Amino acid sequence: MKTIKGGVTAAKGFKAASTAAEIKYKGRKDMLLIYSESPCTAAGVFTSNVVKAAPVMWDREICNGIHPVHAIVGNSGIANACTGELGKRICKETADAVTNLLGIPENSVLVASTGVIGMQMNMEAVKKGICDMVPKLSDTTEAGTGAAEAIMTTDTYAKEMAVEFELDGKTCTIGALAKGSGMIHPNMCTMLSFVTTDVSISHDLLQKALREVANETYNMISVDGDMSTNDSVMVLANGEAGNSEITEEGDAYNTFKEGLYTICREVARMLAGDGEGATALFTVHVKNADTKDNARTLAKSVICSSLTKAMIYGHDANFGRILCALGYSGVLFDPEKVELSIHSEAGNVLLFKNGEPQAFDEEYATKVLSEKEVIAEVDMNLGNEEATAWGCDLTYDYVKINADYRS
Repeated sequence: MKTIKGGVTAAKGFKAASTAAEIKYKGRKDMLLIYSESPCTAAGVFTSNVVKAAPVMWDREICNGIHPVHAIVGNSGIANACTGELGKRICKETADAVTNLLGIPENSVLVASTGVIGMQMNMEAVKKGICDMVPKLSDTTEAGTGAAEAIMTTDTYAKEMAVEFELDGKTCTIGALAKGSGMIHPNMCTMLSFVTTDVSISHDLLQKALREVANETYNMISVDGDMSTNDSVMVLANGEAGNSEITEEGDAYNTFKEGLYTICREVARMLAGDGEGATALFTVHVKNADTKDNARTLAKSVICSSLTKAMIYGHDANFGRILCALGYSGVLFDPEKVELSIHSEAGNVLLFKNGEPQAFDEEYATKVLSEKEVIAEVDMNLGNEEATAWGCDLTYDYVKINADYRS
């Protein structure tokens, strides 16, 4: 598995474009288009929020495996959520505009939006954006980066990644882009992430791989405990690598899934570390838990704790907050068996063991907690299962950003 330069245009046959359609803001990119001339197998995972945006409902139908998919069109600025029947019509008109200009079949276009909830989209601006993008479609790295930039909202940088590996002697690639900085507390995915691959794989196995990988990556991050109405992760596979189609689990499937996991894990870490106002990525690794589900629950409980997040921001080794978050997670365990330490590039500090606080140098602990990534290691001493979750610190800037988000 090799990391290579690029994002959604890294895989063979995929092109991308972006434009400033001025859907809400002036003078910034706010629309993207991803396209494969070859028909793609599509899979997706979506928000479990009961209040679902119109694009989520549209895409769930398209990703059911019945229709081949050729394109994804997305925008930032307005989420097209809580917009009623007009929002649904906007999705259809948006997809139809792409279909007509590219000459591709009906129901082969996925639609995604992110931004302010409750505002209606200006369809004229959307159509103008699509008309601008179609002639610009390109397979260059720069085109992929432009697409990643186009769906940024409060993100501070564009998030993209690509990996390369071999199947049947063929070079295969997976590329991805994502956006997300706030309203991140996913259940089946987070915010928006689009993944492209030239691997040939059946719909059922692509969906299975994505769902399982999402549970270990996108579903293991949190910035603020808010789950969006628009959370979507979608994968397009066009088969242009030329490998034998993956139709059953085995070595080829495992290699593909490893590549997908690598991409999604790193993108998830980017999303967590770029949380609104964040100064540090906060990683929690729970090991030796009795079950996998309990390990996940414990790790997520710690990264979701506002007090623990504030502790990381303050560089204060107030480890009682971590123990408290473990304790109210709903998982039963013996506190006297728990061993807790923190580490970073600056070093390692043992904080708690055998039911008792451990002696440590407070100044050294502050130094350890002052790095760009801080890791809490939690040994439950109950079994053999483990899980990792990613979050960020809670800062004054988070409140400032969200207090005036609409303006």
